[in-house]
Amino acid sequence: MKNVNVGIVGYGWAATAHLAAINATRQGRVVAVCSSRPLDAAELSAKHGCPIRVYQRLDDMLADPGIDVVDITGLPSLHREQAVAAAKAKKHVILEKPMANSPEEVSDILAAAEANGVQGCVCFECRFSNQFQVTKALLDEGLLGRLHYGEVDYYHGIGPWYGQYRWNTGKKEGGSALLTAGCHALDALLMLMGDEVESVSSISTKSASEFFTPYEYDTSSVTILRFKNGAVGKTAAIVDCLQPYYFHTHLVGSEGSLLDDRFHSMKLKADKGHWSRLSMKMLDSGDVSDHPYQAQFQAFFDALDRGEPMPLTSFREAARTFAVIFAADKSAAQGGAPVAV
Repeated sequence: MKNVNVGIVGYGWAATAHLAAINATRQGRVVAVCSSRPLDAAELSAKHGCPIRVYQRLDDMLADPGIDVVDITGLPSLHREQAVAAAKAKKHVILEKPMANSPEEVSDILAAAEANGVQGCVCFECRFSNQFQVTKALLDEGLLGRLHYGEVDYYHGIGPWYGQYRWNTGKKEGGSALLTAGCHALDALLMLMGDEVESVSSISTKSASEFFTPYEYDTSSVTILRFKNGAVGKTAAIVDCLQPYYFHTHLVGSEGSLLDDRFHSMKLKADKGHWSRLSMKMLDSGDVSDHPYQAQFQAFFDALDRGEPMPLTSFREAARTFAVIFAADKSAAQGGAPVAV
């Protein structure tokens, strides 16, 4: 195990959460930040308790031989350009979601990483949450049998009170309710039910609330997925709700069901009239400081030590989720017509 030196692109809300999580891993050390804003290296170093170099040009940071990994946390419209440049500089890459804003951009990132022999990590950190790790273990034990229906839904009002709102309202950066935030829920659904999706159908709408008037795209969507094994799934991506954050999960199988942190299994011969409760930490906050970045980054750095792609959220695995997302957005633009994946 050796130290992994990380340079972060951007210095916003997500970047500060990444910085703390990286420094909390066994190998990771943030050694540089690149921001278009002028930053004071001494002030930044003192604030985060580690020596940090400051750059204002990405090319200058990529030329730094002391950086092993580039962590891209800035605007989604720049992800393709920045990730490809990092890969060509032989730097491994961490990408905040969304991976990119189009199928072509995702393909470009994949091609650059593979051509230059670097590994990638996309921030679908919810896969590493205690909630979904426990849920996946329950499925792996066969306690729900074979799933034939599942729904994972994302409810989070991204209004002017939330940091992402500043750039999220525009189509260029936000894209869609599914791409900008609901992608976490759809990705979790694929983790639980498998990513062999045959087709999707999606419809969308928008709140009449004045808080969400600035949005240039529909801020609520519902996507129906048909899996190749015959199962069906559903993801609601609702970023214009006025309620507490809620990551809804309901799975139905041949031996039982799960509803958030409750389940029933015929294999346990329990009373079908009552749920059994699982002990696990729920995803109940949209605050990036509460996201399980540390577990994800630890898995990434461990994989780098082994010289292999990371589990669960590698570029290749994340790209399969985004293929479904782009198909869903295409369906919504066509009024809900099914789109093959």
